[in-house]
Formats: sequence, C-alpha cells, structure tokens
Amino acid sequence: MVSFSPHAINNAVAPTFIGRWFRLDGSGHPLERKGSKFLTELRAGTVTAAAMLYIISVNASILSDSGGPCVCEGTADDPICATNTAYAQCKNELNRDYVVATSAIALISTFLMGLLANMPLGLAPGLGVNAYFAYSQVGFNGTGPISYGEALAAVFLEGLIFFALTILGLRQWLARLIPRSITAAVGCGIGLFLTIIGLSSSGLNVISGGISTPLQLAGCRSEYADATTGFCDSHVLQDPRLWLGVFVGGVVTAFLLMYRVKGALLWPILLVAIISWPRPTAVTAFPHTELGDSNFEFFKKVVSARGFSLLGPKNVDWSAYANGKTWVAIISFLYVDLLDTTGTLVAMSKQAGLYDMRDGDFEGSSVAFLVDSACISASGLFFGTSPCTPFVESASGISEGGKTGLTAITTSFWFFISIFFAPLLSNIPAWATGSVLVIVGAMMMENASKINWDYVGDSIPAFIVLACIPFTYNISYGIIPALIVFMLLHNVPNFLGKISPRLLPHGWHDLKDPYDVVAMVRQQETHGGSRMLALLPPWMRKLISGNRRFWEMTPEEIERRLEGRQMTQATGDAAAELRQRERDGLRLMMGKHFRSREPPQSEYVLSEDPAHTYPPESHSPRGSDAKDSSV
Repeated sequence: MVSFSPHAINNAVAPTFIGRWFRLDGSGHPLERKGSKFLTELRAGTVTAAAMLYIISVNASILSDSGGPCVCEGTADDPICATNTAYAQCKNELNRDYVVATSAIALISTFLMGLLANMPLGLAPGLGVNAYFAYSQVGFNGTGPISYGEALAAVFLEGLIFFALTILGLRQWLARLIPRSITAAVGCGIGLFLTIIGLSSSGLNVISGGISTPLQLAGCRSEYADATTGFCDSHVLQDPRLWLGVFVGGVVTAFLLMYRVKGALLWPILLVAIISWPRPTAVTAFPHTELGDSNFEFFKKVVSARGFSLLGPKNVDWSAYANGKTWVAIISFLYVDLLDTTGTLVAMSKQAGLYDMRDGDFEGSSVAFLVDSACISASGLFFGTSPCTPFVESASGISEGGKTGLTAITTSFWFFISIFFAPLLSNIPAWATGSVLVIVGAMMMENASKINWDYVGDSIPAFIVLACIPFTYNISYGIIPALIVFMLLHNVPNFLGKISPRLLPHGWHDLKDPYDVVAMVRQQETHGGSRMLALLPPWMRKLISGNRRFWEMTPEEIERRLEGRQMTQATGDAAAELRQRERDGLRLMMGKHFRSREPPQSEYVLSEDPAHTYPPESHSPRGSDAKDSSV
C-alpha cells in the first residue's frame, strides 16, 4: 500500500533528481542542507509569498504616480495634469498594467533565484528604490529631473554594471570585507526594519509619522485622522482592524510557534484575510470609499488576466546616457542597490544556515548576484519597473524552515497565480501580515548575540547599523555610516600604535574581532596560486588553471565548504550553549532558594557542569584578565 504521509513524501522526493539539485536533506549530495524537507520548503515558500504579495498593489500605486509613458498635455492652469481626465484614465490603466508587470518580474526573478542559485529568497521591485524612481527621478506626473524613458535606461545599465562586477568577483569581495559584527548587526537591523514595517501603515498601523514627534501612535478610524497628513488627531489604537491583526494574526501565531505547529506563520495570515474580506463589517478591507469601492470591484472579479501594453522596451530612451542627470540616477541606484542587496543576501543566508564564516561568503553567491543583476536590467527593459531586489520578507519563509531554492520556486508559483488571481491575492490586507513581520523580526534578533559587545570598536558600528536601518527605512543607509565609523575606530588606533604600542586602546589584541584584509586574500589562495589570482572569483581561477568545467565544484572546494559550514555551526552552537548554561544556572540558584527558603547566594556561579558551583574568584567576567575562562 502506497503511503502519502508527509514523512513518506519527503523521503521519496529527497533521492530524486529534484532532491539532489536542491540539495535536500537525505538526497546524498555532499553539500545537502540538513533539515531541508520537500513539504517544508513548499510551506515556507507559501509563507514568503503571503508576506510579499502586498508589493503587487503597493508597487503599482507608487510607480503609476510617475505617469510612466502617459502623455501629459498640461495647461497654464493645470501644468501637471492634476485634473486632466484623459491623463487620469491613462494612469488608471497604467496602475493595472503595473499590477501584472510586478507579478511577472517577481515570478521570473524569484524562480531564477530558486532554480539557479538555490537560495530561499523572493525578489520583486524593492520598496524605497521604487519611491526614489517614481518621486525623486521621474517625479509625480513626470515632473522630475529625468524622463520615464531615461529612468528605465538608468535601471537597465545599472543591472549590466552589476553583472560585470559579479563576473569579476567584486560583489562577493564586498560581502567578505564587511566586518563580522556588522554583518551580524545587519541581520538584527533587518529584523527591526521588518518590525517597523509590521507596525506601520504597511502592517498593523500601530505607529505613523508625527508632527511634534518623529513617530506617534496611530490606529484611529479614518474620521479621526488629519485629512492632509493622515496622522491621527485622537482616538489612537481604536481601529478594530489593528486588534484583529494583533490577536488573530499575532497572538495566535505566537501560540502556534510555541506548540511548533507546521505553517504557524501562514494560517493566521489566511484567517485574518478571510475575516477581512466581507464588506459590511468593522474590519473590512473594502470600506465605502472611492478607493475601497475600486478595490472591491476588482476583488469581485476573482480571476482577471491581462497584459501590460503600456509598458515594455518601447519606452526606454537610449539617448539618456548623454544626459548627466541620468548618470546621477545610475550612481544613486548603484550604491543603494549594491549595499542593500549585499546586506540582505548575507543576512538571509545566515538566517538559512548557508553562510560560510571562514570565507565570508554564502553558498551560491556568484549565481545569486548574477540572477539579481540580470533581473535588474530586465526590470527596466521589459517590465518598465524600478530595480528588482531580494526582499527582507523572505525571512518569514526561512523562519518557517525554508533552506533551498524550492522555497523561492514555490513563492514564484504564487506570483504566477497572482497574475490571474490578482483580485484576491493583491487584496490580502496589510494587518493580516503585520504581526507576522513583527514576529519574524523578533526571531532575527538572535543575531545580536553574535555581535562583539566587549569591544567598543566593534559594538558601536554594530549599534549604528541597528539604529539606522529601521529608522532610515533603508539597509544601505545603515551599513554606510557603520563602515565609516568602523574604519575610523580601527585605523586611527592602528596608526597610533605604530608610533608607540602604549597608544593602542585596551583590548586591542584580545577583545576586538580579528579583521585582516591580507589574511582574507590568503585564505582564497590556491596551491601554487598567486596573490593576484586569489582576488579573482573561483570560476575564473579554475578557467585560468585549465579547468574547462569551471562551473563544477572540485572535491577540494566541497571539502572547504563543508569545513566552513562546520565552523559557522560551531560558533552558533557555542553561543547557544552559553545561553543554556546561564538558564541552567538560574534554575539551579532558584531551586536552591526554594528548597532552603533563603535568598540565592550571589557567590555561586555556574561552571562547565551545571551540577557544580564555584566561588566568584574563579569566575572570569567577560573582558577581565582572570585565568579561569570556563564560563
């Protein structure tokens, strides 16, 4: 009798071609990813899709504000066509086209990331950079410094430049050169970034911008919000949709996670969405407003397939490169996407257990960067959108157990479905996913334990990342100042130390994280290779050495990758073991207190063995010079 139990299905798929290609646990591949299961990957991809599908309508709304290819025939009284009916109708059609185009580019880029790079990441036109594209470059109704066609040309060339940098291995070196504490802090910063998104109007609407303060409480009904700014004047936290998201979306999710229910992040999203779809309720996603009526009419279609005739290569202005303002846009896109994408990929690879601490790289990095670069160019050339980028919401699927490209392929499937079922999937309300984003942000804060808090030169740059990523709403704006401060705090003392060793700060030799660029280069050297060859990507080194099958990993590379995994895992295990010892110590002290009914004695601390305690003189606090460092 054939068994269709989840365990049987996972075991049946693992040894197949699909299992070996995606390196599922049990596939027999030398680099199989422990804990990755076929059905878990499918569920994780669905969770990622549920967290990302909001971008379909949000991106369409933002990009259509630019007017795109619509022609504005302004008048003296209305130069930007604010009241032009024909122009408004064109923008409405453009918005619908962008719904399909966003789904299409997200489908293609996410599928390629999963199939070729084997990474559990979802890609789509990124928030922030799409606003920069629409409002800072093209401008509202085309009033910006460059035209829509010039902006598309800038996006296309940016992707080509990234592709060349990846071929030469320079994007991988950027990932290696970011210091360890900063890379750990980027993961935490992205978690806080997700939390801000989850608490803002893109999620639960708990917070908003303020007039007297940068942030203020939100969550009021529409009649209590300022008509101009949208900020709450009174009655904050009284919107029932907020509390639906908090309790059904958040508290239920937390309990499901505590009891390790499969799909814990997915089922509450679907439940909140279903509760929100009926119209005559206080928590409806379709209020009786102009926007609500429009969305409800679209929602009732259920299935709606259309193309995007207004978009495509015909809109690209190839003469744009003669305009200096276009190059300003290209440079801006480059540095924002470079740090944003690198930071996101490194953080997500750590979350999925794919990061190699020794080489400062992650599995499939070259292909992942190439896919990202190609999809950026495709975004501008074929789909008329802002640059495509990996989404931090991918962390929700990784937290559900996604470790391979099957997660991304499943996510791409839902974007494919969204092309036809856009009326349903683009109307999953923000408060359905808000709590999930907050919970995923909490999960990502585990990376804070990997920051070197013992040395100021490492901890301050890391904290700058933690503070700047969520509050600037941009990953690159968190990494840039952190790197500048890191260079100052490490290079200035190093220079002073060459004048006199006494000028080196306390902890320079034993507390700060090791950081040596020359040593990083030496780690990449092959037997008999030169220092210059070590700077090249592995495929190019193999090609130069005569290995024409440069795309295949050699046994030595596989062994090195396995060793890097073990080192990364060992570091995480050591931190987890230390936290467990601290918990065991608290239980031991509390148990002694309750048995004796006396206050716990502070002179007892935990040793390697939780069953024994030692007096404080044998305990070595972090950063001290005591000889005993067992704790």
